[in-house]
Amino acid sequence: MTKQNRAISGAELDRIVNAPIFFERNRVFRNYIGGAGLRALMGEGEGDNSFPEEWLASKVKAINPVYFGERDGVSVVEGTELFLDDLLSMRPEEMTGGLKYDCLVKYLDSAIRLPVQVHPTPDFSEKHFSSPYGKTEAWLVLAKRDENARLYFGFRDKIDLATLKEYADRSLEERDVLTELIQPVKVEVGDVYLIRAGLIHAIGAGCTILEVQEPTDFTIQIENWCGDSRVTEEEKYLGLPRDTAMSVFDFEKYGERAAEGCKISPLTLSDDGKVKTEQLIGYGDTPCFGERRYTLSGGSVIPESGPSVFAVVQGSGRITGENYRRELKSGDYWFMPHSARGRFEVSGDMTLIECLPSKQEDDASL
Repeated sequence: MTKQNRAISGAELDRIVNAPIFFERNRVFRNYIGGAGLRALMGEGEGDNSFPEEWLASKVKAINPVYFGERDGVSVVEGTELFLDDLLSMRPEEMTGGLKYDCLVKYLDSAIRLPVQVHPTPDFSEKHFSSPYGKTEAWLVLAKRDENARLYFGFRDKIDLATLKEYADRSLEERDVLTELIQPVKVEVGDVYLIRAGLIHAIGAGCTILEVQEPTDFTIQIENWCGDSRVTEEEKYLGLPRDTAMSVFDFEKYGERAAEGCKISPLTLSDDGKVKTEQLIGYGDTPCFGERRYTLSGGSVIPESGPSVFAVVQGSGRITGENYRRELKSGDYWFMPHSARGRFEVSGDMTLIECLPSKQEDDASL
């Protein structure tokens, strides 16, 4: 059943849009199995299943082969039936202050290797999906189940489209054959990677990741299987002709340099012993979004950004403001409206991730 908004008074809306906004859980169906790692992060869940992702403060609809409602993937404000995309439309000044809120943040955890895939550029999306956004994304590794957990970035060697098609066809009978073409990277907790549109890549089994990306669900996945699930042609190519969809791949990104080019070294901005502030993704890395990490050791920060998304990935604490207090624990997240920036303090012993939308005009904050 499609969720409908109940009537909300103007006073209640005023309260919602002038404070940090928390949400109902927003687990999203995918065609891969995972999610057990989210239980450790969020303190809930029942092991691995077909809902291995939590979409944080999402205004994006999921593209799924199974129907879970017209706005599957869109977040609902905690304690209400109010969808975030509706709230953004109803109260644009308080929510965004004339700025864009154009990023999507996810927790994801995979028990299997995800399909080899690629994401489109904005130009490709504009032409074929009538969207101004592609899907450049960044991964922060939060945990791993196996010491040998891997991610994959770029082709191992220079190849052409005909060879890639041949291997994609072979994947019907040889389910892991495409991994012969892509560069594996052993990962560590805390690693940060930036995957630009056009780069072939895959997430290996056993990785729990915080992902920030452009606000779409566009994925070209050329393998015939995702674990034991057969991938349909529609799912693989998003309804596009095969040659059109596969033209997204950047065949110039190969070898160790392709993989090394994805790794981002955090930049320490300040550290007074109680609060360490790091830039994980800056607008010099990509104009699509930004990301910071705050490590609180009995210290506090006053978030000055909004619209933005904050996620507690370790530890606990609280967020306080005038007539406001809420306890925080690992796995919690919220949307910071433009009208609430600079008015609330986050304190405790925790690791806090701040995810920012695209670089706005004349914005030099990252």
